[in-house]
Amino acid sequence: MKSKYKNILTTVGNIKFHSKKEAKRYQELLLLQKAGEIKELELQYPFKIEIENKHICTYYCDFIYQDKHGNMIVEDVKGIRTSIYRLKKKLVEAYYGIKITEI
Repeated sequence: MKSKYKNILTTVGNIKFHSKKEAKRYQELLLLQKAGEIKELELQYPFKIEIENKHICTYYCDFIYQDKHGNMIVEDVKGIRTSIYRLKKKLVEAYYGIKITEI
């Protein structure tokens, strides 16, 4: 079955990624972590949006880590920027006061 956005599911080790591009970025981040340039790399970290105790949505970033200066970096590897993604990105950036870096 073909993917809607023509991405190719890719596995690195025992981790499945939604695209070759995301898998490649993971491998790059692993090298940076090994070199001590980043730390605390996590995948598919959830950001919950709740307003007045009502769950609105959950956004899962592809990667979150700390750079060598201790800054939290949130990344999303994108091929297609869907309208739902753009909305969730705006919500998360406003709600958490963060910047999502698109790769």
